[in-house]
This record gives sequence, C-alpha cells and structure tokens, in this order.
Amino acid sequence: MDELWSFVDSKGNQQWVWLALDAQTREIVGVHIGDRSAVSAQYLWNSMPPVYRQCAVIYTDHVLCL
Repeated sequence: MDELWSFVDSKGNQQWVWLALDAQTREIVGVHIGDRSAVSAQYLWNSMPPVYRQCAVIYTDHVLCL
C-alpha cells in the first residue's frame, strides 16, 4: 500500500490518496481518498477484495494515525 497527498482548493485542505497494489501485477486492488487517519486506513482496507485481505502485507513510514 502507498499514499500521496495533494490539496483541494487550499493548502489547508490536504487529501491523501491511499492505494493498495498487487505486488506481482502492479494492479490497483484498493483505493481511498481522504485524510491520514486510522479511519481512512480502514476505508482502504475495506475497499480491497477479501482475497487480498487474507494475505496482505502492509508497509508504513510509522506515522501515527490520529
């Protein structure tokens, strides 16, 4: 999974693009656009098909989601 950020309308309105990728095919298997919170991480997780959630490996930069 990976994410990037941009802003909408003003720099105070940061939006993060969360992506879940299949490591072999590089296919996007999950996506969420929102803030950088645990709730957004859960939305990304829920957007993935169950077969991917069974064997998902998650990497992070260790930023605490609030």
